[in-house]
Amino acid sequence: MSAQALKTETPATAGVEPAPFDSWLPQAAAGEPDWLAAARAAAAARVHTQGAPTSKSEGWRYTGLRTLLEQGFTPVDEPPLGEPMSALLPEDIEDVLVPGLDAHRVVMVNGRFAPQLSDLSGLPAGVRMNGLRASLAADPTALAERVNAVAGDGAHVFASLNTAGMDDGLVLHAGRGAVLEKPVELLHLSVGMDEPRVAQPRHLIRLDDGAQVTLIERWASLGDALYCNNAVLEIDLGRDALLKHRRIQLESPSAFHIAGVYLRQGANSRYDGINVGIGGRWARTDLVTRFSGEHAECDLQGLYLAGDKQLLDYHLDVHHGLPRCTSRENFKGIVHGKGKAVFDGLVYVAKDAQHTDAEMSNRNLLLSQNAEVDTKPQLEIYADDVKCSHGTTVGQIEPEMLFYLRSRGIPEGLARRMLCIGFAGEMIDALGNEALAGHVADAVGRRLEAATL
Repeated sequence: MSAQALKTETPATAGVEPAPFDSWLPQAAAGEPDWLAAARAAAAARVHTQGAPTSKSEGWRYTGLRTLLEQGFTPVDEPPLGEPMSALLPEDIEDVLVPGLDAHRVVMVNGRFAPQLSDLSGLPAGVRMNGLRASLAADPTALAERVNAVAGDGAHVFASLNTAGMDDGLVLHAGRGAVLEKPVELLHLSVGMDEPRVAQPRHLIRLDDGAQVTLIERWASLGDALYCNNAVLEIDLGRDALLKHRRIQLESPSAFHIAGVYLRQGANSRYDGINVGIGGRWARTDLVTRFSGEHAECDLQGLYLAGDKQLLDYHLDVHHGLPRCTSRENFKGIVHGKGKAVFDGLVYVAKDAQHTDAEMSNRNLLLSQNAEVDTKPQLEIYADDVKCSHGTTVGQIEPEMLFYLRSRGIPEGLARRMLCIGFAGEMIDALGNEALAGHVADAVGRRLEAATL
């Protein structure tokens, strides 16, 4: 296939404004498999049909796009022929690694797999990992049935943009009964470039029946550069499979972050997911769950800390379409300065999804008068034999608790930080990995130390 723009034609009429995401759409790669070229073209056409969401769109009422669109992001450049995707060496990334974390490591630099920074040694039989580009180069048809198998067209235009412009990604397949003793660390590392760039990785995670994997997904940067990551993860869990998924977003304070996590769960499978959002200037994460077998369990937890004119946005869409499945959604937020947080959670229970068990909770601490939280937990239930509940709180630090600490000689600023860390401690402890929990606790502490409380 010859190189050409993945942009649908528009009428050659004077004064016609370009589509808001035209600059995000890449040139089609020469020699790409026909199925992938067709998927990209269809997605690019959807981008123009969908357009940019506005405040009139229900899912974007509290999440403005003006700042994002003003940046004029363009795709990450291809390296010259024969050169690696990244010239970084292992010693260049030591400062962003988690001390003491023993894991298989996959490093993506500006959306591209960097094998010289990764460590895939010692994988057990039945577990395969590779980059998306490398997988396609080895077998152009290998992923034809997997790309978009879980995500479909996605939740909104950014999923379409990812399909049209996917750069690279992780392809992880754990075979039947495979157990990965060490976690897999998926480190997204962004490095500053001369112009505002957008990277669009696509990750494909498949656990066959009875497989067990822990995936630690981290987002970090070298420096405070302006860039955008627009990622999609497709996670497919077979019967009795277990995935522990930890997502830690600690990006540049100038960064824009968009992520769609699409999950399909087979019978008796379990997904244990924890999302931590601290970095970035503007970040939105969509967590979309569908059950394909009964007795599946989905546990979604999260901690977000927004300040310094940040926007952190979490949207949950958990669809119970089958009987006897369980979901738990528990998110906590701390917002200070002129920060803004959005939590929009939906649990949908279909008519035939009897014996569904679902609980949703969102609790928030506001630490300043200018902080803002928009929270909207929702239950939509059409079955009559279910156990479902939801609740939300938005409040400030209890004066009695603050007085108690100050009466024991603790300065007010330190007392406030102690109470905030105590509030966040539930989520930090739930990470379950001592090295990772310490890393996150340090990041939370540094943020609160620098904040005006």
